[in-house]
Amino acid sequence: MCGICGIYNFSGELANMEKLKKMNNEMINRGPDSDGYYIYKNFGMAMRRLSIIDAKTSSQPVENNNGNISLIFNGEIYNYIELKKVLVANGYKFKTNGDAEVILKLYEKYGENFVKYLNGMFSICIIDKRNELKILIYRDRFGIKPLYYSFQNDQLIFASSLNCFKKINKDIQKS
Repeated sequence: MCGICGIYNFSGELANMEKLKKMNNEMINRGPDSDGYYIYKNFGMAMRRLSIIDAKTSSQPVENNNGNISLIFNGEIYNYIELKKVLVANGYKFKTNGDAEVILKLYEKYGENFVKYLNGMFSICIIDKRNELKILIYRDRFGIKPLYYSFQNDQLIFASSLNCFKKINKDIQKS
């Protein structure tokens, strides 16, 4: 099943790891096998993983070789093997056998148009620190994989589960 979540602080306030962990823990039922976190200044993202494909080496977040693009992903890309073959033929090298790294390499090759090549069900968050900072969030065309978002208290909050928002709202009300 898996799940992703994240927070972007428009105020510039640094991302809070504890808040991110609380959100991510609300999704443990979506991915009990592992979790992953990434924080860069005022942005933080996290994920829960139910390991199905390449359970040993496909941990997330996935980062490119330069460390300037990172990605979290929930879902399944049905055509990732074919896409990987095309990327390998174009000189791309892979460390894993999972679909998340294929998405990352597609983004490196095609930029924001990478999503046109994906056949599957997914929610994806990419942080691209090259040139100007970009945070990109995608969901499959039919919305099979849940992805909710909210703008509140000068923040963009997104998650695969509504429980994450309940947890954050309770913390906001306490302060």
